Amino acid sequence: MQVELKEGKRYYSIGEVAKAFGVNASLIRFWDKEFDILKPKKNAKGNRMFTPEDVKNLQLIYHLVKERGFTLDGARIHLKEGQKKTLDKFEIISKLEGVKMQLMQIKNQL
Repeated sequence: MQVELKEGKRYYSIGEVAKAFGVNASLIRFWDKEFDILKPKKNAKGNRMFTPEDVKNLQLIYHLVKERGFTLDGARIHLKEGQKKTLDKFEIISKLEGVKMQLMQIKNQL
């Protein structure tokens, strides 16, 4: 899944992240509680602000839970046991999806 967020920002609000993933903000808050790899900063009001690293981790969680059909416990265990291998596969998949989107754009221009 390709997430469209503004580049160059240090922090993204939970609303921006939820809109980019096409899910409710409550799901992002729930995943924040469930997964230890997510560590958003909280401002004085308690609003969660996600770094680009957190967004990458959310993409990985989204991929495992929504696209591959893992349960939350299964995704948590999968991340703890083979995080390096999972990250490598996920990065390859996301790069290939980006190439596919570019090729589709070129095809549509012809």
